[in-house]
Amino acid sequence: MRSGVIKLWGKMHSERIIIAPACVSEGALWLAKSEPRFAKALKLTGDLPLRRRPDGFAQLLSAIVSQQVSVAAASAIWGRLRDARLTGPRKIQWASDEALRAAGLSRQKIRYARALAEARINYAALRDAPSDAVIATLTEVPGIGVWTAEIYAIFSLGRADVFAPGDLALQEAARTLFELPERPSEHALRQMAEDWSPWRAVAARLLWAYYKIAKQREGIR
Repeated sequence: MRSGVIKLWGKMHSERIIIAPACVSEGALWLAKSEPRFAKALKLTGDLPLRRRPDGFAQLLSAIVSQQVSVAAASAIWGRLRDARLTGPRKIQWASDEALRAAGLSRQKIRYARALAEARINYAALRDAPSDAVIATLTEVPGIGVWTAEIYAIFSLGRADVFAPGDLALQEAARTLFELPERPSEHALRQMAEDWSPWRAVAARLLWAYYKIAKQREGIR
């Protein structure tokens, strides 16, 4: 076992789990050696953040809140939900639509939040499931698409080789760093990211950090 990295074993399956800053540093060094443009970006960004989050209902609800809105707007809405103590499944089920709208949720996101509350996901079991199974399980819930599931796998489960190519900030950062003629599509960026395995989640962290420098704003909450 290398410093800061553990392996999670499932049925015919093993994955790296990012658990500490040393894991991120190891991945960043590998990426910088493998791709000169990542080395260039890393000189600008410096050390990359760990960005580990708890797992569970609240983190998925937070990801739903972040869908298709700016980082600033998502942070404001999430702050109002926390202040109103509306971040647990029972609280969401019991809350009125008016209370959820007052916190900033749209009608569609209210429906998604209630669907998540009713889904009864076994979050503990997801910790030991292969990433493909995690994403398949989560995307069965209305309102949780591939992007949301991948973000959860990256930040809440620490999966080192998961990427979120549907993320607009990652697409724009890749366009700028790799001097592409246009922003890559989700499919195109997913193909590009294959070369960054087994550290695709660290590549995402590096691209988000690069985006922040290039655009002078956060690309991920």
